[in-house]
Amino acid sequence: MFQSRKDIVYVILAGIFITNAVVAELIGGKLIDVGPAVMSIGILPWPIVFVTTDLINEYFGEKGVRKLSIITACLIAYTFIVLFFAMKIPSTGISTVSTSQFNAVFGQSQLIIVGSITAFLISQLIDVSIFHFFKRKTGQKMIWLRSTGSTVISQLFDSFIVLGIAFWLPGIMDTKTFFLSAMTGYSVKLAIAVLMTPMIYLGHSLIEKYIREK
Repeated sequence: MFQSRKDIVYVILAGIFITNAVVAELIGGKLIDVGPAVMSIGILPWPIVFVTTDLINEYFGEKGVRKLSIITACLIAYTFIVLFFAMKIPSTGISTVSTSQFNAVFGQSQLIIVGSITAFLISQLIDVSIFHFFKRKTGQKMIWLRSTGSTVISQLFDSFIVLGIAFWLPGIMDTKTFFLSAMTGYSVKLAIAVLMTPMIYLGHSLIEKYIREK
């Protein structure tokens, strides 16, 4: 079925990537307080997305990440389509989850869905371009630079795009709250990306060892 160990690595990384991206979208409707700002709880799975994005970038190049990003965006859209029809079907009387409860959790607005998918695609495409820009400059050295550098820029776009489309454009957030919340979310993502840098090196080491085993 698989032509090489590298194929197996790609399937595993792709599975982890897609799962965490979809989960982030499903839980993203819940907002939490972070000091004076608000932030989506959907940020929780993103550290894993950061790591897998960088590892896929490292071993499978720009095409590998771009194809996977487009596939993931389509799967996120598919997930929301299924949820849309699921919300239209009323629950039975013995169901432990009522229709209103189900809809309250999964009934994210269309603008949130559009914003999240748009932000995801744009940030991933920016990430892969910057990652390989640094890689062409540094070769196999300085993994931390291309990993953190690509995240620093791509997540700035992601943070502003998703909140801008989902909350600022429809007037749910005023401009001050929008900028404060976007910068808070971005700062948290940036801090996580820096803290996750050792995981990139660990993943790199494990993959190298696995690929070279006979």
